Amino acid sequence: MRVVVLLGGDSDERDVSLASGAQVANGLRERGHDVVSLDPVCGLISSSQEEDLLKGVIPRVPSSAVRDFNSSLGLLEYVDQLKKADIVFPVLHGGMGENGTIQAVLDLLEIPYVGSDMFGCVLAMNKDLTKRLLRAANISTPEWVLSSKVEEVADILRFPLICKPVDGGSSVGLTLVTNQASLELCFASEKMGGPALMYETFIPGRELTVGVIGESALPIGEIISKHEIFDYECKYRPEMAEEIFPAEIEELTASTVAGIALEVHALLGLRDLSRIDFILDEQGTAWCLEANTLPGMTANSLFPKAAKAAGFSFQELCEKLLLLAENRLHSRRRS
Repeated sequence: MRVVVLLGGDSDERDVSLASGAQVANGLRERGHDVVSLDPVCGLISSSQEEDLLKGVIPRVPSSAVRDFNSSLGLLEYVDQLKKADIVFPVLHGGMGENGTIQAVLDLLEIPYVGSDMFGCVLAMNKDLTKRLLRAANISTPEWVLSSKVEEVADILRFPLICKPVDGGSSVGLTLVTNQASLELCFASEKMGGPALMYETFIPGRELTVGVIGESALPIGEIISKHEIFDYECKYRPEMAEEIFPAEIEELTASTVAGIALEVHALLGLRDLSRIDFILDEQGTAWCLEANTLPGMTANSLFPKAAKAAGFSFQELCEKLLLLAENRLHSRRRS
C-alpha cells in the first residue's frame, strides 16, 4: 500500500512525534509498503532526515519553536500527496494532531486514516470531558477541578495534587503540587499565557498502562519512575524509568484493569489504538487517569513495548494498525 505518515506538527510534543513517525515509516517500509513521511510544518521528510531521526535522542525539553504554526492549514498544502495515499497514518502527538482537527481535515478530504476519528479525539484529548464521562459510567477517576481561583482548588482538593494541562500529552507540564506556594506558581504560569490547567487529587500507588489495539487489550505494563511522578523526562529518557511488561500483578487484577481499559476505549468512541493509564492504589482500586488516542511509537515508548509483550514485532504492530484502517475502509465501501 501507499502510505503517508504524518509526523512532527506544531505541538509541544513535536520532538516525540518526529521520532515516533520515523520509526513507523521505517517499520512499514520493512513490511514492503511504499511510504512517504510528511511534516505539516516543514513538508516532505527526506530519507537522510529520517535516518537522522532514527538515530536521534528526544530532547529533555520539548520544542516550542513552531508553536505559532497551524498544522491543519499546513497540511492543506499537500492535498495532492495525501490524495495519492491508500491510507494516511497520523503520528502527530498532541495539539491539532490529537485533538480532532487533523482528523476532521482528513474526513473532509475523504482520505482514510489510522486511528480515532474527530469525535473520539476531542473526548480523549480534553481530560475534563474524559473524566466527566468516566464518572457518569461509574469508572473510578481521581477528584479534579478546573478553576481560576487558588483558594477554590485548595478548598476542594487536598495536597498533594497534580497540576497538568487539560488538553496536553506526553506529561508535558505535569507538576506535583505539595503546598500552597507551589499551587500559586501553577496559577502564575497559567496567567502568563500558558495552557488551561486542571488540578487533580494525587493518588499514591502503582502506575499501570494498558494498550488497546482493535478491540483487544495488550499486556498491562507497570511504570516505576525515578521521579515521584512519570513526567516528560522520565517518559523519554530510558534510564529514568523502569517499564515492566507484563506487569507483575495478580491475574484477577490484570483482568479487571484490562476490562476497564476496553470499557474506556469504547466509552470514548476510540478506534484502532489507544493507551489507557491507571493508578492501582493499596486497596486494589484502579483509578483511570486518562486515555491517549495516538500513543508514542518511539523506541522507548510504552505502546510498542506492550505489543512486544503480546508477541508483535514493531513492524507487525505498524502493519496491524494499517490493516485495521484498511478493513474499515473496505467495510464502508461494501455498505
